[in-house]
Order: sequence, then C-alpha cells, then structure tokens
Amino acid sequence: MSIDHVFVAGAGLMGHGIAQVHAAIGKRVTLYEPDLTRAEAGRARIAANLERAVAKGRITQAEREATLARVTATDELSSARAADLVIEAVFEDELVKTALWRSLDAIAPAAAIFASNTSSISIDRLAAATSEARRPQFLGMHFFSPVPVMPLIELIRGAATGEVAEAAIRALADELGKQVIVSADRPGFLVNRVLMPLLAEAMRAYEEGTGTADDIDTGARVGLNHPMGPLELADFIGLDVCLGVMRVLHEGLGGAQFEPPRVLVELVDAGHLGQKTGRGFHTYPR
Repeated sequence: MSIDHVFVAGAGLMGHGIAQVHAAIGKRVTLYEPDLTRAEAGRARIAANLERAVAKGRITQAEREATLARVTATDELSSARAADLVIEAVFEDELVKTALWRSLDAIAPAAAIFASNTSSISIDRLAAATSEARRPQFLGMHFFSPVPVMPLIELIRGAATGEVAEAAIRALADELGKQVIVSADRPGFLVNRVLMPLLAEAMRAYEEGTGTADDIDTGARVGLNHPMGPLELADFIGLDVCLGVMRVLHEGLGGAQFEPPRVLVELVDAGHLGQKTGRGFHTYPR
C-alpha cells in the first residue's frame, strides 16, 4: 500500500525526529500533541535541526523549506482521519498508549497502519486497545535516537500482525534509508534486551564504588571500542526511560540482570533524569 500521509502522535524527542525523517522523503506529516504549544515546539525543533543541516552543507535552503512545509502541527486528534500511517511516540506508559490507540482506532481510516514506537511494551497488549479488524495492521516500529542519524528500525510483529502491514513498513524503511531488524513480541524486544543488562551492570559497578562514572565510561569507550560509555548512554536515553524498560524486562523475564539498580531508582526519584534535566550519572551544562 502507498503511504503518503503520516500522523505522528507525540512531538517530543522521538516524535519530532520521526516526523522530520518522513517529511524529508516527501511524506505529508501531521505532528500531534494535545497541547498545541507542544506540537508547535516539536515543529520548531525540526526547523532548528534542518537549519543546522543547511549550515553543515548537508541540505540546501530550498530542501529545508520544502521539508518543513510538509509538517503541520496540530492539537486535533481528528487530523488522523486522513492518515495512511499512524505512528505513536508518546511517553512509555502502557495506560497512556492504550488510551491513545483506543481513540485513534475510532478516527483513522480502516486501511491505516498503526505503528508504535514503544521500546519495550508488548505490541499485543497495545493492539488489544483496538478493534479486531485493526490488529493485522498493528505492529511495532521502534526508531532509535537521534532518529535522523540512527539507521535502524526494530520492527515488532504482534500475534495478529499481517504480511501486508509488515511489507508496507519494510518498503517505507527502504525509503527512509534505514535497516530493519525483526523481533518477536517479547519484553524489551531485541536491542533493549541486550542493552539494558549492560547499562544496569555499569550502574551497579558505580553504585558499589568499583569505579567512577568517568572511568566506567572510559573503560567501555577505549577498552570495548563503544562510541559512548554505558552511563553516558543511559543519561542520553533518559534515566526515567531506562528505568521503565528495565521494569518491563524484569517483570516479563525475571533474572537479576534485568532488575533496576538502586542508584537508578534514586536518581529518577530525585528528578535527575540525565541530559534532559542537566544531571544524571554525569552533569551537563544547561
């Protein structure tokens, strides 16, 4: 099926990036937040990203203007009536996501594909908020941050996901220039199931005083040739997001390697969420 109009629910860190990459390949994009100010802020972040790309010579000013013109900010969920693809990129909370999907199912065209950018929550549980007729068109489409840079999409098939929906998302990923990996609907899927125990073990080493945050991260960068240390990466992802994913993994799979470290819980409880708040395992200029 042809995907021309993409409705992105959520204009935050992931949502605005998802909107940007689709607009850049010629798709008409509606960027939704229930608060219009937040939707417009997401569009403004896209404008700033594109301006930096112009300054670096990656795109022309004309390409910037054309891409931005394809993005419309809205606070009206009814705009999903014209969508070929609906991508949900709201906070990683199952109740928030299912309530949104329930509403969208009543609005979007019957043929529209529904894709969640969830990084850990069961696709089947999210799809259960929609009608049985919709479920063959429901899947996971997990992007990685920053979306315009990271070349991977994790496609998650639910029990009811059909071949037509999967083929359409694979074709779209090709247009986006991104590689697809496919995961079964298991807690944390593929990438986070591998990543989160690594981050958690680095946090436990820090918690126990085995090394400083700088030494732990330098060990991974220099000794393991990782582009970013595990504590830096956790701060970049958002410690609240890491905690949520670890809780899903621990609840779904058990195992001490998935249990959220005490230091992570304490940082999140204190409001220290990483780069976005200026403090996590490291501190950041504000």
